Amino acid sequence: MVTATAIKTITVKELARKVLNHEDLFIIDARNTDDFDDWKIEGKNIEIINAPYFDLLEGIDPIQDKLPKNKEIYVICAKGGSSEFVAEQIAEAGFTNVYSVEGGMKAWSEHLEPIKIGNLKNGGAIYQFVRIGKGCLSYLIESNGEGAIIDTNRMLEPYESFIKEHHIHLNYALDTHLHADHISGGRKLAEKLGATYCLPPKDAAEVHFEYDPIHDKDEFIIGNTIIKAVYSPGHTIGSTSFVIDDQYLLTGDILFIDSMGRPDLAGKAEDWVGDLRNTLYSRYKELADDLLVLPAHYMSIKEMNEDGSIGEKLGELYQKNHGLNIADEHEFRKTVTENLPPQPNSYQEIRETNMGKMTPDEEKQREMEIGPNRCAVR
Repeated sequence: MVTATAIKTITVKELARKVLNHEDLFIIDARNTDDFDDWKIEGKNIEIINAPYFDLLEGIDPIQDKLPKNKEIYVICAKGGSSEFVAEQIAEAGFTNVYSVEGGMKAWSEHLEPIKIGNLKNGGAIYQFVRIGKGCLSYLIESNGEGAIIDTNRMLEPYESFIKEHHIHLNYALDTHLHADHISGGRKLAEKLGATYCLPPKDAAEVHFEYDPIHDKDEFIIGNTIIKAVYSPGHTIGSTSFVIDDQYLLTGDILFIDSMGRPDLAGKAEDWVGDLRNTLYSRYKELADDLLVLPAHYMSIKEMNEDGSIGEKLGELYQKNHGLNIADEHEFRKTVTENLPPQPNSYQEIRETNMGKMTPDEEKQREMEIGPNRCAVR
């Protein structure tokens, strides 16, 4: 009989802090192997094994010799139910520090962790919201009590709580482009908080709602800070980057730390690959090397800085990022069009949701987003 104190639980927020702090963690993922191989928790000091729930119904013999004797053991599944059963089985076998992750990978996919990137020149700061289970990155810029959010995720509560806690009046919710891998919360957040929602018009030809257009060289004033729009097509025809305070470059899904954006999610790879090259090899070349590149996604934990943030100087990326160092245009086109990962889950439905063409309920939205980020060329 398992005692009442044998099984502990841990929230995804608590687990995320451990991952971002690079703690040594031992995790058992109780989902089926196909799901595990497609998408799992990653971290610099994580040991993770896949032990499907159905293989452990009669006990933990299949994995007992792999379990550490003197470390915490964290068990995760799809939604949090199976992990409790597996954790109980492990506790019954004599392991004392066993935790079931509340909400499972479903909750892991939705957690947002705010990290301060730095201060602005004339007061204020920029924060990166890391969606660690999905690889999505969004940003809040705050200056003199005013704010703007860029590439908002659909989970609004973390942003609303942060805005309230820091006494910020939200002026703008901006999207760098029409997203295809996750559902934007920008329009909904703008409506709730009385802000203006903005989107590049070349990505908005089919949208079913009103928005303010973002054009090249537009400026958005936030307190004492200026956000400048830089038209940067290639991932989509409307993709737009933002230079903030002449310190930060928000690249959307055009440029990542270790890769570059894929041009095919609207079925226009051959048409848009030239735009992608022009943005990376010409438009960005005109910008200052010391701008800190802050992308809308990251591909792997290897791109994460020591504080858990994702960012690197533009000049450094021109030295290190292979996608920025393909001199031959034909070779660039080949690299971009022949090294594409599988399409994001439900990407067409996500695009149509972001256009306002469909309004799936919350559970359906969760299902549509489940899985890893797939916005980059491999």
